[in-house]
Amino acid sequence: MPEQPEPSQTPPAGGADAVAPRTRPSRRPVKAVLFDFHGTLAQVEEPLDWVVKAAAACGATLDRVKATILADRLLTAGRAGGPLPARVPPRLAEHWATRDLYPHAHRAAYTGLAETVDAGIEGLAEALYERLLAAEGWVPYPDTAPTIAALREAGIRVAVVSNIGFDLRAHFDAWQLTELVDAFVLSYEVGRCKPDPGIFLRACGMLGVDPEETLMVGDSPADAGAAAAGCAVLVLPAADPGRENGLGAVLDIALPA
Repeated sequence: MPEQPEPSQTPPAGGADAVAPRTRPSRRPVKAVLFDFHGTLAQVEEPLDWVVKAAAACGATLDRVKATILADRLLTAGRAGGPLPARVPPRLAEHWATRDLYPHAHRAAYTGLAETVDAGIEGLAEALYERLLAAEGWVPYPDTAPTIAALREAGIRVAVVSNIGFDLRAHFDAWQLTELVDAFVLSYEVGRCKPDPGIFLRACGMLGVDPEETLMVGDSPADAGAAAAGCAVLVLPAADPGRENGLGAVLDIALPA
């Protein structure tokens, strides 16, 4: 969380020994905000929708009971944007370790994990992954567009900083948010992953701001790694797709009173 100034204390009345009031420590104004993507600006679609729509793309129709069981098994195996896998098979270990640095490794890791679940539907693993690459497979949080728009209107620069193995720009195009984002700093493009301070410093450099004038907003310890680069940090609570996640608090921190 960004450092909070200590409250002023009221000095005791009278006399030369009266204690002077404590001053509020100064903090440089925020000139840029870095946003994590998954869990901060958007969330993957509900697991049931994910499975049903991917199956439909393969020409299969699933009833709710079968889809629910299959979704639970796929979540346990490991879903991009979802929980970490319960186990990574040795044959996928290298792809898993480099998934956020190379697009081919990202695809191979997550399709490989999905293939460990016998769904009986030809091509399902690929169809599940394709949902990830489509904007319709994600749900922006309610405050995402208003928050970014308000920052840009105030002259504050905005970047999206994400550990990810595919390009997010098409998603922002679909949501009509691209023009509000000054830079996309994606791990597979810059060769560094959060919490490495280097990815945050790269973002600051792309925006032309000092880290001390920058706020990083995310939802995980990896995002909090921005503190090592000199940025202030706001970590948001987890929230389901379409629910409020506290993103609007960014404006309370970044905009002048």
